[in-house]
Amino acid sequence: MNLPNRLTILRIILIPFFVFFLLTNYFEYSKWVALIIFTVASLTDMADGKIARKKKLVTNFGKFMDPVADKLLVCSALICFVDMRRIPTWIVLIIIAREFIVSGFRLVASEQGVVLAAGIWGKFKTATQMVMIIVLIADLPGEPVYVIEQILIYASLVLTIFSMIDYLWTNRKLLLNGGI
Repeated sequence: MNLPNRLTILRIILIPFFVFFLLTNYFEYSKWVALIIFTVASLTDMADGKIARKKKLVTNFGKFMDPVADKLLVCSALICFVDMRRIPTWIVLIIIAREFIVSGFRLVASEQGVVLAAGIWGKFKTATQMVMIIVLIADLPGEPVYVIEQILIYASLVLTIFSMIDYLWTNRKLLLNGGI
């Protein structure tokens, strides 16, 4: 197994530890441990793709599991934030629904031999979500931080919707021509 795929697996392995420390007050610094784990997991997302492309280590496993690992990480954090009452449930449902729609679309396309790459808006969406999650985990006090949290939450929501519309529009021929 190559390094990018190991990084993807590491990201998946880190998720239960992240959730544990985020949702518990196991010790005084639990949220900071959760923040470190999430940040490390997020950085493995950037690293695995760059390494795979640079060293020509792209595999079918990586093509499939990398986005799955990303979605597991982000959705785990968002579900925790619902439990913690940090983000409205309806926003999380829209974000998760988008991930299911796009992932399902990709899966069906791949069965037809078509590889659908992530678009630039999807990358912006992911980056915004990661920053939002980091800010929400830190949970710093003060009105300016609260305003920044709200901006990031709604920016993530807008980018989630827009990136899905863009993704479906860009790949509309597959939908309209029965290619899927």
